[in-house]
Amino acid sequence: MKAFPVPAIAGTYLFVPTPHADERGFFSRTFDREVAKSVGIDPDAFTQDSVSRSAIGVLRGMHLRAGDGESKLVRCSYGEVFDVVVDLRPDSPTFRNQEYFTLSGSTQVSVYIPAGCAHGFQALTDPADVSYRIDRPHDPSEDVTIAFDDPELAIPWPIPITLISERDKQAPSLDQVLKISR
Repeated sequence: MKAFPVPAIAGTYLFVPTPHADERGFFSRTFDREVAKSVGIDPDAFTQDSVSRSAIGVLRGMHLRAGDGESKLVRCSYGEVFDVVVDLRPDSPTFRNQEYFTLSGSTQVSVYIPAGCAHGFQALTDPADVSYRIDRPHDPSEDVTIAFDDPELAIPWPIPITLISERDKQAPSLDQVLKISR
């Protein structure tokens, strides 16, 4: 497994494993504490693992946490997703930058998303399972959602949206969220 920095968003990394494939399928390491440590990520900081399953076209996002924020390691463990990260850390040299990734179960690539960055994804297959390794227990009172279709973000969702939660549909614009957090 190797870690590669994502220049567009400071502190973000792609973790690329080396799957071992044969006639049975493949075996792949999905997390390596020494590789995480080598790029300054505390592997012992993760407190919770979660998984979501989505049908094709489902959109989840854009989400982040208030307060101390939430760093997470995200991987599509089955299927494929269009994954989006937006840097919303006002003191970051990459503030407001965005980056897009295609994450898939066939590659098992993970993206590390630092606290203060918004995250969302759209399922490109039916189903698509996304696994999360999170550095703080979830507190719903700290959930922040930004409109997935905010014109300022202009995220190029690749396929028609088939389903989205009410919370995500009603989310405020990026400017509204940034005004609240000041």
